[in-house]
Amino acid sequence: MEKETIAGRRRRREPSMGPNAVTAVLLLSCPDQKGLVAGVADFIYRYGGNIIHADQHTDPEEGTFLQRVEWELNGFGVPRNEVGGEFEPIARRFDMSWSLQFSDHVARTAVFVSKQAHCMYDLLARQRMGELQTEIPLVVSNHETLGPVAESFGVEYAHLPVTRETKAEQEAKTLALLEERRVDLIVLARYMQIVSDDFVSRYPRRIINIHHSFLPAFAGARPYHQAHERGVKIIGATAHYVTAELDQGPIIEQDVVRVSHRDSVADLIRKGRDLEMVVLARAVDLHLRRRILVYGSKTVVFN
Repeated sequence: MEKETIAGRRRRREPSMGPNAVTAVLLLSCPDQKGLVAGVADFIYRYGGNIIHADQHTDPEEGTFLQRVEWELNGFGVPRNEVGGEFEPIARRFDMSWSLQFSDHVARTAVFVSKQAHCMYDLLARQRMGELQTEIPLVVSNHETLGPVAESFGVEYAHLPVTRETKAEQEAKTLALLEERRVDLIVLARYMQIVSDDFVSRYPRRIINIHHSFLPAFAGARPYHQAHERGVKIIGATAHYVTAELDQGPIIEQDVVRVSHRDSVADLIRKGRDLEMVVLARAVDLHLRRRILVYGSKTVVFN
């Protein structure tokens, strides 16, 4: 007779809880080697887990293996606060970098904005409609302009004007606010200030920026005017994680739209703003649903 163990209990696992089941999401990367997929799958199987999503990628040039695995916690034979500890021996065995999160954790997002309202409006509206699974407790801006917009959505608006002389002081106030509001993710929704290296280091891979995709060809304050003068045929937008190197962080999402000689500068700006909203929303959604793995200067996005 088999002893009453976790392995034995898995046979009497409760049925699936369906689409609203709480799940565990494991993201991992490590040197490519034999036995990786089997090792992770066996860990979940051993404790009676039901895998509902698994995807992986191998970068042959880097020799790196990357994987996302999601399984239901219902019937899993390890309490959620002990799952990481149980998985640690496997992680050490394969020299993994890994993170473990749970689907019922709702991240708290702060939106940073200057004067251009389109991305901020879009994020707040999507969150209100339930398209983005996050709370938005705070909007930070270096201008007063969009305060009424945030207030109309019931979101606190922190006006922190930035000058060369006050930048360090205002960043310190901003960081204190973010900590007080327990912010997990920062979205730069056309925030026209460069955040310091120290600021970035406090939120590694947790600051997302959006900008047009003309860089580096058309840098500066009037990229659409420059593009119009050069007769470009496509315009685009890029969302990426913020790093210490300006606009060089790992890219999350991009898109383009065709334009022609019939389009005016105003047309290019309008189309560009539409793209910025969509691309930024996609990037934020992917981050919130734990679909992104960063390695080196690149990302793997498990759609």
